[in-house]
Amino acid sequence: MVLLAAAICNKTGKAIISRQFVEMTRSRIEGLLASFPKLMGTGKQHTFVETESVRYVYQPLEKLYMLLITTKASNILEDLETLRLFAKVIPEYCKTVEESEIVGQAFSLIFAFDEIIALGYRENVNLAQIRTFTEMESHDEKVYQAIRQTQEREAKENMKRKAKELHKMRQDPSRYGRSPGGYGGIGGGSSGRQDMQVVENLPAEKPKPAYNAQRPSGNALKLGGKKDVESFVDQLKSEGESVISPTSQAKSVALAKATTPAANQESVHIRLEEKITLTAGREGGLQNLEILGLATLKVTDEKFGRIKIAIPNTDTKGVQLQTHPNVDKKLFQSASVIGLKNPEKPFPKNQDIGVLKWRFQTQDDGFMPLSINCWPNEVGNKCDVNIEYELERQDLELNDVTIAIPMPSGFGAPVVNDCDGEYHYDNRKNILEWRLPVIDSSNKTGSMELTIGGHANDFFPVNVSFISKKLYFDIKVDGISMVDSDVPVKYSSEVVFFVDKYEIV
Repeated sequence: MVLLAAAICNKTGKAIISRQFVEMTRSRIEGLLASFPKLMGTGKQHTFVETESVRYVYQPLEKLYMLLITTKASNILEDLETLRLFAKVIPEYCKTVEESEIVGQAFSLIFAFDEIIALGYRENVNLAQIRTFTEMESHDEKVYQAIRQTQEREAKENMKRKAKELHKMRQDPSRYGRSPGGYGGIGGGSSGRQDMQVVENLPAEKPKPAYNAQRPSGNALKLGGKKDVESFVDQLKSEGESVISPTSQAKSVALAKATTPAANQESVHIRLEEKITLTAGREGGLQNLEILGLATLKVTDEKFGRIKIAIPNTDTKGVQLQTHPNVDKKLFQSASVIGLKNPEKPFPKNQDIGVLKWRFQTQDDGFMPLSINCWPNEVGNKCDVNIEYELERQDLELNDVTIAIPMPSGFGAPVVNDCDGEYHYDNRKNILEWRLPVIDSSNKTGSMELTIGGHANDFFPVNVSFISKKLYFDIKVDGISMVDSDVPVKYSSEVVFFVDKYEIV
């Protein structure tokens, strides 16, 4: 089929939104849409009408119409199937099928239409795939926006706090060990106006006092310290993000390392990444494990646009692989080679293109990469806690591992009797962080023993974060070559495996 345009219009032919998939002038599409209501006969139960040049395939949507304009040579059965998919997309983005709601979600609908049709031809996608492609969000952008807003808020609060302190100093100079003569030579008659100018132009940094009187001992003039670093976590929570506060700081550092682009990238660069989401019970037993993987290709030199990538999959765990709709699926299934359906078409330049995704989900304990056992033992009014880890996948090397254990409040810092690695107690959040730079086959097990007041339930959930330069599944790039000549292409690659959520509840 050749689809000329897709539109949502009212019964008079007025276009609410319209997306053209071939080159067409505005007057042309407006004329076609205006002719549509005149062609429909009253009382007829049809889903298409034709003119000498085009075919209208439509479906009523309450007071509106979902309308496809195709060539007369197109297959009517394929047109109707495509029309049904377009009609299913609209409720995904619009709460009601009304003109105001359609206009409000215009861009989301147009993006979804583009996933269905490319250059006039139907893509092999379903509703779930369309939703996935259009909802892809940038985690790095969210982190950047949250950090920037937090910094701006802290700067404003610091300025207000310092201005308030200086105002108090001016009102009661004797309390702060100063003579009432003003600021370093500023006369009493104009001191009020001059002082206000100093406050308004106050920089973000701690100002140097302009007077020479000796400051009293103590902290009376202290203008406030740094806000808690965990305010970043609170900001993300206020925006509706699901953030595990015990490990958010360590996770952010680890994720920043994992997502930092390689310094020396070739003209062809491919990135393989996996993220794990795991929930296990404190008594043992895996509740859920999900691993999502993505292979991203970036080409910065147009002469390497027409390439193919060998990605053999020798994994036997039952991972589900899915190629991008523009990738030749049959070629990948038969030869484990990533190439475009149209070999004459190059990969886009200077864009990160997701060419392959994979997913694995299980409740089998044997697939846990790292097992955590937390054994609280109540003795009188205290609790002896033993935490152990064991690397189940000994072919992995986990870096920047942080195991965060919540501590009961009101008992102070725990007494750590024995610990493999390092630990840090955050008294603000009542969290004990057990930190290990590396966990591999040489230190596949480790333990920590501590004593503190409280009850057994106070030490859960335990949260874990780590990164690794080896994927969980045996998926790798075996080589990249040109489509026409099979000449090998020099490329760079990076691999990262990191935690999205890993908790023992």
